[in-house]
Amino acid sequence: MFNNPKLLNFIANIIMLGAVIALLLGGGYWFMHRPMFNITQMVLEPKEGNALLHVSPANIQSAIAGHVQGNFFTVNLETLKEHIEKVSWVRNVDISRVWPNGLLLRIEEHEAYAKWNENQLLNTWGEVFTANREELDDNIVYPQYNGPDGSEKLMVQRSGELATLLSPLGITIDTMSLSDRYAWHVRLNNGLELILGRDGGAEVVDPLGGKQEAISFAENVQRFVQAWPVLLSRTQGKTINKVDLRYTKGFAVTFATVVNEESKEKK
Repeated sequence: MFNNPKLLNFIANIIMLGAVIALLLGGGYWFMHRPMFNITQMVLEPKEGNALLHVSPANIQSAIAGHVQGNFFTVNLETLKEHIEKVSWVRNVDISRVWPNGLLLRIEEHEAYAKWNENQLLNTWGEVFTANREELDDNIVYPQYNGPDGSEKLMVQRSGELATLLSPLGITIDTMSLSDRYAWHVRLNNGLELILGRDGGAEVVDPLGGKQEAISFAENVQRFVQAWPVLLSRTQGKTINKVDLRYTKGFAVTFATVVNEESKEKK
């Protein structure tokens, strides 16, 4: 073997190549772990068409404290993304590296659409999120929506439809509730209650068995909207506090109880 010049030359070349590779790897490792590449800058920007009204650098720093492992080259962006998207009001974040020691966070905030059940919120995408309700815009009236888990997107869809149908009357939704059997109950901002019945478009199984005997959501509301001005003109000052729309050719009204002032004085 040692008398074979070609073999010795080949072995020498291999050793030399290995030494060069080791040197390059060692140099690369040394370079990548220089202090100049430690993450020391973090820039927050809103995504296009969005604005940062609730998310601040302090929120983000608190969320990722202890989770920024590595530097510019080695930090795990997916792990950071997971932690940041747990921050209140953060719906989505895209993270990119900024040479040589920074990160750019493009954040999309949740846009609150309504209050949901006891203490959560719904965004305009029909997604539930948890945030401090005290941070809601004071200049916007947010309706209260209540419904079973999984009905969030249907709630946003139906409330949008109902708001459009009611717009000619100048009244809005105050509270909108969906029962476990997918029946709608709505309170409007003028105190009027609407009983709408089961939703034919929900495509859910009736919890009590069988198919839902649902009525048309839009058709019945349209009938109410068309008849409401005429009805008000014929009530002779009586107050209607409830309208039951669970009928195919009409609706039932319930008048508020009138307390006789004379009777109150006698008591």
